[in-house]
Amino acid sequence: MYLVAGASGASGASGASGASGAALDALDAPDAPDAPAVEASIDDPDALYKDRENLASAQRATDIWTARLEANPKDLTSAYRLAQARYWLGTNGLPGPQRKGALEAGIEAARAAIAIDASRPEGHFWLAANMGALAESFGLRQGIKYRGHIRAALERALKLDPAFLQGSADRAIGRWYFKVPGLFGGSNKKSEEHLRKALTYNPQSVISHIFLGDTLADMGRKDEARKEYQAAIDAPFDPDWTPEDRRFKEQAKQLLQKLR
Repeated sequence: MYLVAGASGASGASGASGASGAALDALDAPDAPDAPAVEASIDDPDALYKDRENLASAQRATDIWTARLEANPKDLTSAYRLAQARYWLGTNGLPGPQRKGALEAGIEAARAAIAIDASRPEGHFWLAANMGALAESFGLRQGIKYRGHIRAALERALKLDPAFLQGSADRAIGRWYFKVPGLFGGSNKKSEEHLRKALTYNPQSVISHIFLGDTLADMGRKDEARKEYQAAIDAPFDPDWTPEDRRFKEQAKQLLQKLR
C-alpha cells in the first residue's frame, strides 16, 4: 500500500479523522470496544461514521455529507469528511467491485475541499489517501498514474500543518518511501525518518508502529521490527478509531509471528 490514512489516536481540531488503509481482511480482535449505537442519531453524520463498520451507517453518513455539499458547495467540512468516508468505503466498507468507484468519488470530494480552501491540509491529505488506495489496489497503471500526485499532495499537507492528525502526513510519506521502488524515489532511510517523526506526535499510533516495523524488517533490522510490531499490539484501542486499530493490531500479530 502506498499509504494508510489512518490516524490512530488522533483527534484533530479540524474535525477530520483517520481512516484505515488499503483493504485488509475483516479480522476480529479480542477485547475491542463494541461499536457505538447510532439508532438515535440517524441524521448525525459524525455519529453514523463512528459506526462505520456497519455499512448502512457509513453509507448514510456519506449521503448526508453529499447532500450538504450539494446544498452548499463552499462547505469545507462536508467536502473533506465526504472524501474521508468514501476512502473508508473504498478500502473497507463496500464489496470489491464497488470500491474503485468510491475511491474515485473520494478524489473528487478531496479536490472540492482543496478548491474551497487550499490553505487547509484536509483536502490535500484525503486526496493522497484516495489516490494511494487506487494505486495500491487497482494495478500498475493506477500506481504510475498517481505516484507523483500522492507525494505532492502529502508534502503540501505536511507543509501546511506538520501536526495535522498527529503526524499523519509524515506517516503517509514514510509509507510512500517504503512502497515506491528506489528507481522512482523510494528510500527506506527516508521512510524511517518520516515514520519516527510521525511517532513524536503520537507515540501510541498502532499504524505508525506497524509501518516502522515493516521498514525496519526490510532493512534487515528484525529485532527492532519485532519491537515495533509488539508496540502496535500493546497500544491501547482509541475509542474513535477502533475499526482501524482492530484491523492493524491483527496485522501486527501476523507480522510478528512471521519474524519469529
